[in-house]
Parts: sequence; C-alpha cells; structure tokens
Amino acid sequence: EADKKIPILFLTAKAMQEDKLKGFALGADDYITKPFSMEELLVRMKAIIRRATESKTMTAHKTLYEVGKFTFDYNRQILKLGGEEQKLTSKESELLKMLCDHLNEVLDRSVALKKIWHDDSYFNARSMDVYVTKLRKYLKEDPNIELINVHGVGFKLIVND
Repeated sequence: EADKKIPILFLTAKAMQEDKLKGFALGADDYITKPFSMEELLVRMKAIIRRATESKTMTAHKTLYEVGKFTFDYNRQILKLGGEEQKLTSKESELLKMLCDHLNEVLDRSVALKKIWHDDSYFNARSMDVYVTKLRKYLKEDPNIELINVHGVGFKLIVND
C-alpha cells in the first residue's frame, strides 16, 4: 500500500559519532556498524518492524486530532474551533481522518478513494474533489492550515507553525 512507512536501517562501517548523527538526521530508524552478528541484526530488524507496526496501529485507532487551531473528533464527526462546532458528514470525517493521519504528507488520491468510496472511478474522484473543497472551506479560519492538491498524486494537509 502507498500509505505504509518503510523502516530504514543503516548497515555501515562508518562508526564515527557524526556519521551516526547524520544517518539519523537522514531518517534512519536504527544504525548498526560493522562488525555485527547476524543475531544482533535480526533482533534490531524485529524491533524496527514491531515499532513500525505499533505506530501504524496507534494511528489507525486515533480519534481525536489537533489540527492547527482546530480539534477534530472523528468519533463524533465534529470539527471544533473555539466554541464553534461544525458537524461533518461521514465521508468528510473519513477524508479528514486520512489527511490527519498523513499530516504534512501526500495522501494518495486512489488510496483515499478506495478506502472511503471503495472505488477509484472518475465520478467518485469528482465527488472527492467536492469534499476536499468543503474541508478547505471549514479549515480556512486558521491561516496556518493549507489543504493543497499535489497534481497527479493526491492531497496534502499542511499545518504551518
């Protein structure tokens, strides 16, 4: 699936502190230097996979989101700003949840269509565009939030600090 995170493990002979720091800065989940035993490699790989799986499970069960100045309650299908509450439709809630789960990342259009509409046909794609426009309208109250089209790929919900 396009929404999976791929764990990164550096296997290298570079053991200097600055090399390790650079590896982690580049996105490594773990960093192992030569020489190493096969047992250590397997244990580290299992740990990375376990953490990635736990993280994915936690995201899947998350129901309350802070999006800029908004609070989004997925279970109640409510988007709240201050004392104002906006009731969302089930499709608006599903789409906003997927965008929140991929905050500041591109959400693939076909993945969202298949998950929410169970089909990625042209007509459902047009329907999703309408829902994106509605979400933009709701979120425009916070100037730090952008919901942008990524041409040919999907959408990206960006929250600037």
